[in-house]
Amino acid sequence: MHIIDYLIIVLSLIISVYVGFYFSKGQKSTKKFFAADGKIPAWAIGISILATLVSSVTFLAYPGQGYSNNWILLVQGLMVPVVLMFIIWGVVPLYRNVIGISAYEYFEKRFGYFARLYSSLAFILSHFSKMGTVLYLLGLAIAGFTGFDTLTIIWILGFVIITLTLLGGIEAIIWLDVIQGFLLVAGGIIALLILLFVPEGGPAAVWEVAKASGKTGFGPYDWDFAKLTFWVMAINGVFYAIQKYGTDQTIVQRYLTAKSTKDGIKASLIGVLMAVPVWALFMFIGTALFSYYKLVPGAVLPEGIKPDGVFPYFIINELPVGVVGLIVSALIAAAISSLDSDINCLSAVLTEDFYAKIRKNTTDRQKLMFGKLMVVVSGGLALLVATLYTQLKGEGVLGIVFGLYAILSGGIAGMFLLGLFSTRANKQGLYIGIAACVLFTAYALLTSEPFGGRVLLDLGPLNFRHHEYMLGVYSHLVLFGVGYFASLFFPKPELDANLTYYGWLRSKRRN
Repeated sequence: MHIIDYLIIVLSLIISVYVGFYFSKGQKSTKKFFAADGKIPAWAIGISILATLVSSVTFLAYPGQGYSNNWILLVQGLMVPVVLMFIIWGVVPLYRNVIGISAYEYFEKRFGYFARLYSSLAFILSHFSKMGTVLYLLGLAIAGFTGFDTLTIIWILGFVIITLTLLGGIEAIIWLDVIQGFLLVAGGIIALLILLFVPEGGPAAVWEVAKASGKTGFGPYDWDFAKLTFWVMAINGVFYAIQKYGTDQTIVQRYLTAKSTKDGIKASLIGVLMAVPVWALFMFIGTALFSYYKLVPGAVLPEGIKPDGVFPYFIINELPVGVVGLIVSALIAAAISSLDSDINCLSAVLTEDFYAKIRKNTTDRQKLMFGKLMVVVSGGLALLVATLYTQLKGEGVLGIVFGLYAILSGGIAGMFLLGLFSTRANKQGLYIGIAACVLFTAYALLTSEPFGGRVLLDLGPLNFRHHEYMLGVYSHLVLFGVGYFASLFFPKPELDANLTYYGWLRSKRRN
C-alpha cells in the first residue's frame, strides 16, 4: 500500500484509541461500564447495533459468498425485520423491567438458576467461536494487504481491541461504533460504485453477466432440508432473529443503555432496518466482483484464489491510492465494532451470572474489577480461537460461522419462547426439555458431517441427514416441545406477570 493509505489507517486507529481514553475516566461502576447509566440516545444505539451486527464476516465473507454463489445466505438476514416487528414491542420493556445487566437473569427468574447457567454458557460458547472467526478474517485480509504474517496481525490487533474495550466500557464502544458505522458504509458504497461503473457497459452489463451466470437470486427453492435451500435459510433466519433480539446479550445490553423503553424499541428498529441494506450491499459487492473480472480487460485473479480473498485482492490491486486506506480502515472498523461489543458483553455475563452468584456479598467495585479482568480473559481466549482458525485455511468461513452458531445455540430461542408465551411451563419441564435438546444435539452431531468430517456414530438410515443449519432450528423446537409437554406432569408455577408476554399485554392495556 501507499504511504497515504497507511496514514489513513493509522489516523483511524488513533481516533479509536482517543475515544477509549475520552470515556475511560467515568467508568467507576458496573452500571456505567456495562450499561452507560442508561443515557445513550436511540439513534446512536441503533447505529451501534448496526456496527455490531456488521463485522469483518460481512465485509469479507459476504462478498466471497456473492462471488462464488448467489445470495442464498442473505435470506437469514432478510428474515430479521419480519420477526422483529412481532417481538420487539414486548421484548424491550420485558428486559428493562426485569433484569439488571445480564439478559440471562430473565431465565433465572422464570425457570431457576440452572436455566440462567445453561443460557449463559450457550452465549459464551457461540460468541467465542464468532469472535475467533472475526479476528481470523481480519488478520487474513490485512496480511494480504501488507504481506505480514496473519498470526502476528491477529495478535497485534487483538491486543489493541482488548485495550480499547478495557478503557471506555460500553459508552465508548457505542460512540466508537457510530464513527465506525459511517466509515463501514462509506467504504462499501465507494467499492460498489467502482465495481459498477468501471466496466464497459456500466451497471447494466454487470447485472447481465451476473444473471447469466446464476449469481442472482436466493435459490434453490425446493423443500429439501438436506441441502442449502431458500427455505432452510428462511427457517434458520426466523430462529436467528428470535435468539439474537430476544436472548443475545450483545443486543439486550443495548436496550439497557437507552434513556427509555420507547428509545430502546426505536434503537432496535434503526439498527435492523439499517443492517439489512448493509448486508445486501456487501453480498452484491461479491456479485459485482464476479462480473468485474469477466468484463474488465487486464483484470485477472491469481490462480487458485479463494472466494474470501477476492475482495481484498480487488481492494489492493484495483483501487486508487487513498481509497485503499479508507476501505481497509472500514474493514478494521467493522471488526473492532463487533469484537469490542462481544468482549464487553461476555465480561458482563461472566460477572453477573457467575462471579456475582458465587460471591453473593461482593461490592460493586469488586464486580467492576472482575468485569475488567474478564475483558482481558475473554479477549485472550478469542485470540486463541482465531489462532486455531489459521489452521483451517479459510475455506468456507461464512458457512463455518453459521454452522457453529446453529450447533452452539443450544435451544435458547425455544427456552425464550417457552418462558414468554406459556404460563403453564415450569422449571421441571424445562430441565427435561434441556436434557432432550442436549441428547438430540449429540445424536445429530455424532451421526452427521457438520464440517465435512467423518461420521463418528454410523446408524445407517437413522443418521441425521438434514443440513447443519437445521440442527439449530430443531434444537429450539425440541426444547420448546418437550419442555412444554413435560411441564404438564408438574404443578403450574406461580409467575410474576412481568415475565410473560401476556403480562406485558395486560400492562399495556392498563396504560
